[in-house]
Amino acid sequence: MILPADTPRAASPGVEAIPLGGLGEFGLNTMLVVWGDTGILIDAGGMFPGPELPGVDLIVPDYRYIEERVGTLTAIVLTHGHEDHIGALPYVWPLLNGPVYGTRLTLALLAPKLNEHGLEGVERCLPVEAGDTVEIGELQVEFIRVTHSMPDCVAIAVHTPVGTLVHTGDFKFDQTPLDDKPCDIPRLAELGRAGVLAMFGDSTNIERPGFTGSEREVVTGLEEVFASARGLVIVTTFASSLHRIQVVVDLAAKFGRKLAFIGRGMLQNTEIASELGYLRIPAGLQIRDTEVNDHDRRRVVCLATGSQGEHLAALSRIAANEHRHIALEPEDVVVFSARAIPGNRRAIGRVMDQVARRGAEIVHEEKKLVHVSGHGSAEELKLMLSLLRPRYFVPIHGEYRYLAEHAHAAARVTKNTTTVLLAEDGDVIQFSQEDGRIIDHVEAGRILMDSTRSGEVVDRVLKDRRRLAMDGVIVPVITVNRESGNMGAVSEVTTRGMAVDSRTESLLKTLPDRLPGILDSIEPAERSDQNLLTERVRIEVQRLFRKHTGHRPLVLPIIREI
Repeated sequence: MILPADTPRAASPGVEAIPLGGLGEFGLNTMLVVWGDTGILIDAGGMFPGPELPGVDLIVPDYRYIEERVGTLTAIVLTHGHEDHIGALPYVWPLLNGPVYGTRLTLALLAPKLNEHGLEGVERCLPVEAGDTVEIGELQVEFIRVTHSMPDCVAIAVHTPVGTLVHTGDFKFDQTPLDDKPCDIPRLAELGRAGVLAMFGDSTNIERPGFTGSEREVVTGLEEVFASARGLVIVTTFASSLHRIQVVVDLAAKFGRKLAFIGRGMLQNTEIASELGYLRIPAGLQIRDTEVNDHDRRRVVCLATGSQGEHLAALSRIAANEHRHIALEPEDVVVFSARAIPGNRRAIGRVMDQVARRGAEIVHEEKKLVHVSGHGSAEELKLMLSLLRPRYFVPIHGEYRYLAEHAHAAARVTKNTTTVLLAEDGDVIQFSQEDGRIIDHVEAGRILMDSTRSGEVVDRVLKDRRRLAMDGVIVPVITVNRESGNMGAVSEVTTRGMAVDSRTESLLKTLPDRLPGILDSIEPAERSDQNLLTERVRIEVQRLFRKHTGHRPLVLPIIREI
């Protein structure tokens, strides 16, 4: 049975779960769990923007509801160290009045983010291991090992006075993981037998039938690439996909190639993982990017960031022939060993085109088995439901159609003995011993961050950036007599980024002659106020362009008083 979102309030108070991100999109994975005065945040994920958000570096959830609901957070618990689960934590840090719990690798990947933001209190980050349980108020939070595309990943079981909630995190059932630490299926089954009140399950791969392959399955495909390559090999993947990185490290050693990590994120993450023992790099194997040209390129492999076509990532710069130390040649091979996130295909295609222009060979998962997902496919998601046997099920992590498909699969698997709550970001889900329902909806928006400039990007700024990208900017420079308010000479009219057609060119030529008329139409009292005068000129020039050309350039008048 699948319940809609407009059901009435539950019969008695209980524990509340409020998703603030990750339901209806890929990324922003954030779940608030509230019991009385205790507020726990499970993950604090970010999301990278698409090309429709110019100048935006990161998208994070709007955390204002946390402050309204619980004031400050009692604790944050993390499932693993991917950006879509920890990337927004620095932005929720001011609301935290307690510890952050995560596995050693997760906290190690988080530490540089906190340092970059100059945040104090890093000692509140407390490491846990799979199998540990911590007390948070009246709640007991248990960490259960699962397998994913990186080490040290856990599911979260929150034991409350009204029942147990299980949050799967990202997972797949890899029976031959690279670190020989399989998913703790016995503990999941034990929880199912004891009784699970509600399960929150990853929906990412619900549309993929069968089972997801083991990380070890990419070895054969990558071996074929290494064996046949007659030049430099570049493998691009997520900088946090440490299992994939370990495969490439092992193959570099096997085929006698030196290894260079290219890109800030790749260097940072591999250094952290190596120091903690999660990544094994044989002595003498690694070289710096500045040393690549000192070696026979047939004996070098590079691991580079940029698998999603990110404009400033290492691979994009290499493909555009703009990297300081690495240039592609015709016998080189570039391997895309990562899933194309929906929305990034155009950017990835652009980078592939540039690689092809350099004459290098391109290998991706549709040509050769060089990538397997870190998320369980449909049969694994059904297996998780069968193990936990929850009274209530909430699909999470994915666009709405994925959540809906997971909901229908759960109804079939459990033969409607599990009640499915198909929720969205901002839904307040309340569970009691008697009932489980969506009782309310709160604002769960997004905040656009420009980390290199001014922080939050408000709607007005984003609108201006889009207009600049589409219609360009025009700057009329006007000289005005301070005493009379009359116009002097027009110094110049400057344009940038405008597509000049015959109509636009004609208007630009006549614009200096039109400006005196615009000035005459403005009341003398307004001419004495430079701010009012600037605004009136801006409006009138924009109106001219909209009327005669259909374009809406950003107009920035400059008023000079004499």
